[in-house]
Amino acid sequence: MENVKAATSSSYRDYLIRSLKNSERAAGYIGVMLELDEEGYDPMMFSSALEEVVEARKQLGTFSLAAQQHYEKLDKILAKTGGEEILALIEFLDELGYRIAVAAKDEETTDSRD
Repeated sequence: MENVKAATSSSYRDYLIRSLKNSERAAGYIGVMLELDEEGYDPMMFSSALEEVVEARKQLGTFSLAAQQHYEKLDKILAKTGGEEILALIEFLDELGYRIAVAAKDEETTDSRD
């Protein structure tokens, strides 16, 4: 039998970060983390997704000082409130028959090979 190596979590994370360099994929990833499902909204998963998108942008060299400041502010809010405000908005929109969607502002598709 051939030796097969299982992917490690760090190799998966590397793949994920590479794929998140694509703006459309990053937008979709964030959007999925904002959706309500059977388990509801998970603020820890949302925070983790934001962290991964930030890492991808930093690797691309497209993460500005202003973006860093906004990210730090949002991270503090999420750590303090657990994302209650976001959950309230998501649940309210859900009851109205809407859902949150995240879309890339530009047509950038950097590193779309993955």
